[in-house]
Amino acid sequence: MHWDMRKLGARDAYKLLGSCIVPRPIAWVSSQSGDGVPNLAPFSFFNAIGNDPPVVVIGLVKAPDRDLKDTASNIRATGEFVISLVSERDAPGMNQTSSNLPPDGDEAQTAGIAMLPSLAVAPQRVASAPAAFECRTLHYIETGPSQVAVLGEVLMCHVQDCFIKDPERIHLDIEAMQLIGRMHGAGWYSRQTDLFEMLRP
Repeated sequence: MHWDMRKLGARDAYKLLGSCIVPRPIAWVSSQSGDGVPNLAPFSFFNAIGNDPPVVVIGLVKAPDRDLKDTASNIRATGEFVISLVSERDAPGMNQTSSNLPPDGDEAQTAGIAMLPSLAVAPQRVASAPAAFECRTLHYIETGPSQVAVLGEVLMCHVQDCFIKDPERIHLDIEAMQLIGRMHGAGWYSRQTDLFEMLRP
């Protein structure tokens, strides 16, 4: 079967993209408004797209009740954000921060998520995250009437000491991080527990 994506509505296009592009890493994005109001929300349209300089991208779509989510508005206003990666133990808290609070609401505080200060940007990072990236906006691109893509340069990378196998060679214990990924549907996630290796020819 074929779908002409140019003729599909946004909801159906999301179903196809979200069902076929799996698993997706989750960017647990902390940001703050120009007035300093913190925000924490998860996004699964996220990945790394370069390493010189190190660059990540997050896709932000509209909120149900307004044009842009607080994260997009905050990043547009300040140019800074932090991406914390999500372990399985943090999954319930991450899920709680996906709720729609008013712009002056603090998702981390409401969900009981401990935060730590960042070193290069104003937004804080999730204290329990296995790894986190402090980012500065390189490009803020409007990709549709109510969605944006944010390309961010990673200024600082934090990895908890317990997940570092060899600091000299930067070898990390990825399996121990127990990072989860976003799958299809309204609430399906994946674990990274069934791996196989193929070496490049």
